Amino acid sequence: MKKTLILSAAALTLAAANAQAQSATYALDPTHTFVTFEVVHFGTSTNRGRFDKKSGSITLDKAAKTGKVDITIETGSINTGTLPFDKHLQSKDFFDSESHPNARFVGEKFSFDGDKVSEVAGTLTLLGKTQPVTLKAVRFNCFDHPRLKREVCGGDFETTIQRSQWGMGYAVPAIPDAVKLVIQVEAIKQ
Repeated sequence: MKKTLILSAAALTLAAANAQAQSATYALDPTHTFVTFEVVHFGTSTNRGRFDKKSGSITLDKAAKTGKVDITIETGSINTGTLPFDKHLQSKDFFDSESHPNARFVGEKFSFDGDKVSEVAGTLTLLGKTQPVTLKAVRFNCFDHPRLKREVCGGDFETTIQRSQWGMGYAVPAIPDAVKLVIQVEAIKQ
């Protein structure tokens, strides 16, 4: 009986060590990662833009179906293709980039559909306020990059937030409160 308990404990320790060995860290690939937004403009067209500067990392354990993502976005890097509009979005009316130069998403609850990430729940800090956000995966995949000779994982993630939750209430309701976020992410295994 004692020998069986020792063997069982050794097997559990080995299984735990193997599960931990599956965890890998991935660095965001800034050339294949984009944070974009869409908002309806006074009930007519859809305004779109993106943030050009972002950084972060992802830890993923596909065997344990766990992970963590930590992404920082420079709010002053907003790019709509129109400089005067960018300046207005950087102002106190919206992102207040001078006082709040960064937004940050930290997600620690990963959901999987089989071996694919299906959503990531976490928090978004913007304008000094932190609120819960869940990103749904539209697609997720990992592949061996032929040029980098390393694994790359990524996908398209989406959510809709109410900007007023972070204190960004300028022109609500004429400019709707709802903002769709579309995040294209690729990260390289380190």
